[in-house]
Amino acid sequence: MFKKLLIANRGEIAVRILRACRELQITGVAVYSEVDRASLHVRMADEAYPIGPAPARESYLRIDKLMEIAGRAGCDALHPGYGFLAENPELPRACAEAGLAFVGPSAEAMEQLGSKTAARELAHRAGVPMVPGVREPIPQLSKASRIAEETGYPILLKAVAGGGGKGMRVVGSANELASAWRDAASEALNAFGDERVYIEKYLDRPRHIEIQIFGDGHGNVIYLGERECSIQRRHQKVIEEAPSPFMTPELRRSMGEAAVRLAREAGYNNAGTVEFLVDADRKFYFLEVNTRLQVEHPVTESVTGLDLVKLQLQVAAGEALPLRQEGVSWRGHAVECRLYAEDPANHFFPSPGQILTWRPPQGPGIRLDEGVYSGWTVPSDYDPLLAKLIAYGADRAETLARLKRALDELQVTGIRTNAGLFLKILAEDDFRNGTMHTRWLDERLASLLAPRPQETSGGDLEIEAAMIAAALWHASQSGPANPQAESVSRWRDEARREQVSRTPERG
Repeated sequence: MFKKLLIANRGEIAVRILRACRELQITGVAVYSEVDRASLHVRMADEAYPIGPAPARESYLRIDKLMEIAGRAGCDALHPGYGFLAENPELPRACAEAGLAFVGPSAEAMEQLGSKTAARELAHRAGVPMVPGVREPIPQLSKASRIAEETGYPILLKAVAGGGGKGMRVVGSANELASAWRDAASEALNAFGDERVYIEKYLDRPRHIEIQIFGDGHGNVIYLGERECSIQRRHQKVIEEAPSPFMTPELRRSMGEAAVRLAREAGYNNAGTVEFLVDADRKFYFLEVNTRLQVEHPVTESVTGLDLVKLQLQVAAGEALPLRQEGVSWRGHAVECRLYAEDPANHFFPSPGQILTWRPPQGPGIRLDEGVYSGWTVPSDYDPLLAKLIAYGADRAETLARLKRALDELQVTGIRTNAGLFLKILAEDDFRNGTMHTRWLDERLASLLAPRPQETSGGDLEIEAAMIAAALWHASQSGPANPQAESVSRWRDEARREQVSRTPERG
């Protein structure tokens, strides 16, 4: 096993990896930008090194700085987490040149599966079902028009190097194609430096279901079941769960075996996720592969009893997977909410600033993967993910009840969060019945965010008064430099803004 691991990331995923290091007696080394100096992952690390200014392109995205720090710290391995450089094949290449083990797939497998068109070609060879469309980039609008007519509208334009909904446009008719083509190509160029797009048939109201795979360097590849990821806002996941309420044992086996075939075709090693769209008839179609650990990996850990980060480290160290497919079993149900510093009522505008209170929920079946603490200032430079709240129970009903209880217990002041939106989603019959699809949240969002009468009741005045008192106490303890009158006004405004954001969380 490794002796010293460089974690090339920040926030909750860096904390998650550090915890696995502690259990395996690996020295965990953190890096931090100027605004992350006081971050939780820095506080928890055995060693921490500055990596540059706040902008990611000058810090967390600098492979040369990561290699320099790894050498200076004497690391023998590097874990990329997710995001930033996690799916950049240049990182594992740089690690190989520096004599570092990379905790993830090879650069070659990453290249084969990271490009959506290359991955579709690989899926075709592996006999994995795909959405009708083309497997190669489309060079010009005239060809796109011919392919769209052959495929049949509606179609979906997708960026070759895309992800997270960037460079993606739904086109309902030929009249919309030209403008959608320009918009998708322009957005793809800005987001990924690659303007190429391709075409898929647009499926109406499918489910987004993904399969967790794992391979080692000894020829073993297994699947660890599925995650339901259909609750999305603008193609970005919001809530994930395992197992899917739509799943059958037969469908799980078929999708799992298809994912394993694709992984074997690519010579895949370590953790990865094969994503599918599934229609109402339970026909599944290959979507893409994420060649890294997923944000939502805790729900798979909950229902399988496996520690995926420790498995990643063991496999990267050359060990064989400790189990075979027949040894994988699933028990209970798990649901994850992504807690963001953002204001759903204000177009999901980010809410950076100092966290005055952070009181996480506890109790049976509750797990919180967090990267924050009371008093820490959320920067405006990165993705506003604060934590992941995971509930586990014997069945879906118990899990949802525990999740609601945990959201009610959660207390955050100083910034706004999206916790209130989750409570509203949990109250929806469609969600409780498991009848969701990828467009469900976008279609319901306006109704979910509409103010409700009970959210402005007189009882809220007591909450506001308590919050103002707490804020004033905090200000007195920190010794404000401004005159008291200005401090009172500032804290009252902050408390009122916080009260507005917290009311939906109790509704």
